Amino acid sequence: MDKRKMDVCVISDIHLGTFGCNAKEVLNYLRSVHPGTLILNGDIIDIWQFSKRFFPASHMAVIKEIFNMASKGTKVVYITGNHDEALRKYADFEMGNIQLTDKIVFEINGEKNWVFHGDVFDRTTKGSAKILAKLGGYGYDLLILLNSLFNCVLKLMGKEKLSLSKKVKNSVKQAVSFIDNFEQTAAELAIEKGYQYVICGHIHQPQHKVVSTEKGAVTYLNSGDWIENLTSLEYYEKSWHLYQYDAKQFEHVSKDKIRVVHLNNELSVLTDAVAFQLSI
Repeated sequence: MDKRKMDVCVISDIHLGTFGCNAKEVLNYLRSVHPGTLILNGDIIDIWQFSKRFFPASHMAVIKEIFNMASKGTKVVYITGNHDEALRKYADFEMGNIQLTDKIVFEINGEKNWVFHGDVFDRTTKGSAKILAKLGGYGYDLLILLNSLFNCVLKLMGKEKLSLSKKVKNSVKQAVSFIDNFEQTAAELAIEKGYQYVICGHIHQPQHKVVSTEKGAVTYLNSGDWIENLTSLEYYEKSWHLYQYDAKQFEHVSKDKIRVVHLNNELSVLTDAVAFQLSI
C-alpha cells in the first residue's frame, strides 16, 4: 500500500495498555500515512490503567512505529492528556524529531491552529474526583470488553456491530450536555485568542464544525479516538479532513480467514481481560 502524504496528522486517545485499544488498527493506519508532522494529542499511553501484566506486542509495535516515523523525518509532537498526565512534568522536552508538550500553536497556510487535549475543561479529572474518574476508566474498559464479545456473537449471526457505550452516552442527557459545553467552551476561547482552528481530543467524539459567536467564528475539530470511532484528523490540500478507518482497505487475506483469526484473537484477549478486570 502506497503511503498517503499529508502536512499534518492528529491522532488522540489510543489508550495503549488497555483492553479496549485497537492497536493493530492504529498500526495499520500509521503505516499507511506519511505526515510532515504527527501530533499525538493525549491519552496515547494509558498510565492510569497501566499494568505490566497487560501490554501486548501489538501495543509496543505502535510505539516502535512512532519512533520509526520520527527517524524517517516526521516531526512527532506528543501532547499530554489526563491519562498520561504523569508525563507533564517533562513538558517542553525535545529530542531529535520528538517533542513533548502540553499544547501547541502552529500556523499553516496563514491560519493559526491551537491544539491541546482538552481535559482542562473536565472537572472530573481534577482533585478528589480523579479517583472516581479512574474507577470509571476501568468500568469503561470492561464495558468495551463485553461489547466486543457481544459483537462477536452479532458477527456470527450476520448482523451489524453495536456500540453499547455510545448508546449509553447518547441516551444520558448529562453526557450529551457535557460534550456540547466542551465544544462550545473550546470554541469561545479560540475565538478570543484569535485562532482559526481549535483541535481537541479527550471526549472520544470526532467532530469537524464551525462554531460562531457574537465575537467571531472558529472551526472546532476533534480527532475522536481509537477505542470505538477509529478516527484521526489530516491536513492536506490546504484544509482539514476527518479520517475514518476502513478495515476493508487493509485486508490482506480472505474474509473467511480474517473472520476466524480475528474472532479467535478477540476471544483470547477477552478471556485474559475479564480475568484481569475481576482481579482488580
